[in-house]
Amino acid sequence: MLWSIVKIVLFFCALVACSFGANYLLQAQGGIRIEAAGNEYNFGPFVSVIALAVLVFAVWIFIKVLGLLVATWKFLNGDETAISRYFERNRQAKGYDALSQGMMALASGEGRLAMAKAEKAEKYLRKPELTNLLTAQAAEMSGDRRKAEQTYRALIENDATRFVGVRGIMKQRLADGDTETALALAEKAFAMKPKHEDTQDVLLKLQTQKQDWKAARETLDAKLKHGSLPRDVHKRRNAVLALSEARKVFDADETIEAREAAIEANRLSPDLIPAAIMAAHSYVEQGNKKYATRVIKKAWDVSPHPDLAAAFATIEPDEAPTARLKRFRTLVKAQIAHPESKMLMTELLLANEDFPEARRTLGDLNDAEPTARTATLMAAIERGEGADDTVVKGWLTRALSLPRGPQWVCDNCHHIHAEWKPICENCDSFDTLAWKTPPQSEVSMPGGMQMLPLIMGPKAKEGTEVVVIEDAEILDDDLPDQEAQKV
Repeated sequence: MLWSIVKIVLFFCALVACSFGANYLLQAQGGIRIEAAGNEYNFGPFVSVIALAVLVFAVWIFIKVLGLLVATWKFLNGDETAISRYFERNRQAKGYDALSQGMMALASGEGRLAMAKAEKAEKYLRKPELTNLLTAQAAEMSGDRRKAEQTYRALIENDATRFVGVRGIMKQRLADGDTETALALAEKAFAMKPKHEDTQDVLLKLQTQKQDWKAARETLDAKLKHGSLPRDVHKRRNAVLALSEARKVFDADETIEAREAAIEANRLSPDLIPAAIMAAHSYVEQGNKKYATRVIKKAWDVSPHPDLAAAFATIEPDEAPTARLKRFRTLVKAQIAHPESKMLMTELLLANEDFPEARRTLGDLNDAEPTARTATLMAAIERGEGADDTVVKGWLTRALSLPRGPQWVCDNCHHIHAEWKPICENCDSFDTLAWKTPPQSEVSMPGGMQMLPLIMGPKAKEGTEVVVIEDAEILDDDLPDQEAQKV
């Protein structure tokens, strides 16, 4: 209604302006004088303006007629489409102009205007492979999902635009949470264009979420083949997928296949901690302790981790504390200055009742990088050296307020996990978990303190007093019998 009123006002203003202009020209003096072939022609201002307009129109008509004559000449010389192209040229100009305006409207966020321009472009161009894509994107922008889906389905019917239509519907299904249909569409889109990087990424993500590790490895190989993934990244992620596949086989109790898959995962990426642990267990089950030791040492040299120490302990589960201490020295030798190595050796010395050496081994770690684990170790050292209960309880109290130390943290969303997983349980990102200290430690202690009973061996005596620290228990008794275990 308002726009109609505005158009009426503008039309009235235009009429008034024309009237004033005509009146001014009629009353104005002077004009144009033309001499030709001995004749003189005088034109007043008003007639001169009209003559100029007629001249411009005549020139325009001449150009059009000349173009038609040229097209006719070409037609007579064998160009069968010359005349049809001449008449369609103007329609194409209008169509492409509407198409460009629609694209600009889409880039500006004006979905409705873009849809209108797309309809106008289709009217002149009759090229749905161009206009339907603009219509679909404009419909999505304006919230008309039904129109967008109809347009994408129309794109599927055309061989030239089938890939675009499949991807469009795939994205809609992903937005709706229909991952099963989205996966099927992603596989279809990947079959049509295996080099398309975004399709590869979507397909890989959906396959990992479904835990179809074998298919995910094939997609990962395709990414490497088509150059969309560096070789070193492919090697690492292929190892993660192999490890995930191995864990699935372990869950199915397929012993031989499980061993082979675990060893394969470790071969692909020896520094992948979970793969090294699983491979070591596989070698131990085969009775090949030498290979198990080699696997753990290789992973420890790259990144010391408490779970590696626990796996190393299971290679000789019944050895005495002295023998275990000697064997572990060969493990930590290459990373002796690492905090994890210091804490591990401190725990072994505690088990061997060598409290002064345990204090020297821990060193200033409790001041430089204090954690709940280092404070707990200090409490055990003080108790072993005969300190008062007040001193021991002071260390245990301090452990309550200290950070938990490194944990499995997602690099994408910073979610903390109690154990390693191939996919973040919070943001569904693949291969984003890293062993590092989180900004704020608010979850259960990882394997570090729970590993102490495995290394030390003996169980707690009956009647032992237990001091609970959140997730861990520090047993108040003689030091060789103390344990730290998860509640």
